[in-house]
Amino acid sequence: MASSTARLPTTTVPHTNGRSNGLSEAKVKVEDKMDENQLARLATGVPVDSAESNPITVKTEKAATIELRKGIIRVMPVENDRQPRSLVVLTGLKTLFQKQLPKMPREYIARLVYDSNSKALAIIKRGYKVVGGICFRPFPHRGFAEIVFFATASVDQVKGYGGMLMDHFKAHIRKAYPGMDHFLTYADNYAVGYFEKQGFSKEITLDRSKWAGYIKDYEGGTIMQCTMLPKVDYLNKVDITTRQQEAILQKIRQMSRSHIVHPGLPQFQEGQPRNVTVDPKDVPGLKESGWSPSMAENLMRTTPKSPDRLFMERLLRELKNHNQAWPFLLPVNAEEVPDYHTVIETPMDFSTMELKLDSSQYYSLDAFVSDARLVFNNCRLYNQEGSIYHKCANGVEKFLNEQLKEREKRDG
Repeated sequence: MASSTARLPTTTVPHTNGRSNGLSEAKVKVEDKMDENQLARLATGVPVDSAESNPITVKTEKAATIELRKGIIRVMPVENDRQPRSLVVLTGLKTLFQKQLPKMPREYIARLVYDSNSKALAIIKRGYKVVGGICFRPFPHRGFAEIVFFATASVDQVKGYGGMLMDHFKAHIRKAYPGMDHFLTYADNYAVGYFEKQGFSKEITLDRSKWAGYIKDYEGGTIMQCTMLPKVDYLNKVDITTRQQEAILQKIRQMSRSHIVHPGLPQFQEGQPRNVTVDPKDVPGLKESGWSPSMAENLMRTTPKSPDRLFMERLLRELKNHNQAWPFLLPVNAEEVPDYHTVIETPMDFSTMELKLDSSQYYSLDAFVSDARLVFNNCRLYNQEGSIYHKCANGVEKFLNEQLKEREKRDG
């Protein structure tokens, strides 16, 4: 990002090409500061009216963060040191993994969890109830750890336990095993998306000689790697991103012209005659905003969108922004899920729906809704009930139904 500062003029006089057209040449008021909410809106590309007062949007904490702060849950490291408390927690982890990973042999899970070479991190709730956990095998002399099992209870998956547990895992590894900065895991088809969100990649940069022969190869799994960043405090990511946002907003204060407020056009003030026309070239600030006469010509040639088209565009945008929509944004990758197209005859996703909408392939709202429901039905058909994907489909479809009911009420 450039470090130079753009200097803003304190006054602006509109250029009228010798025509006054009734416009006053009053000085343009310059606001030295905008409130933080306006700056935040500007940073996301939302037009800002400096004279408008907007309610402050407060980013809510995730349920996992609140429960951790209030002491409802805690994260604790555990290993098989043959102490009663450790054995109770390890048994809870074994039960959780066996329930959440039904394709894994139960005996295999038990053997690895109780293995003295295995270590674990558990989310404990109300005494010693295990609601999430990660089992790993450290190889400090090789510089990496293998994540063997990772799961959270189904009822708590929407609370953000998974992301919180991974952050604590990284912080624990950094403290307990300095210099062991790499993680490897074999992710099944259901978990690839989650691990990608946590910084894992299918590109393995760790030298094969470091890990080959040390970790078990799982048939049907995708090997993934994560490398910790030395400057990132994984338990303080919110503070880091907040400071980054503030740095961006500070640069906006220095470089943006959006805080310049022009006076209203006198032709449209109360008491003025009607049917007055204004040459766009004479509107203060319009040219500086990037406007050109060709834009007006293109606008005149544009066919107005129907109410259904506008509703579909807005609805698809909100569906894509839903916090449970991440499994449906892109087509399922056949390389990651080889049997998907054997089970699902007509795949559908939100990016495909967007292409169809942009190319005017939806001739009715019903056709659009049919494709949206196809996305959710495909998900429920392929994924087992109780999985995070199944819950995401139900959650986003519920939001879809609510939006359709609201529109039906508005239309009467």
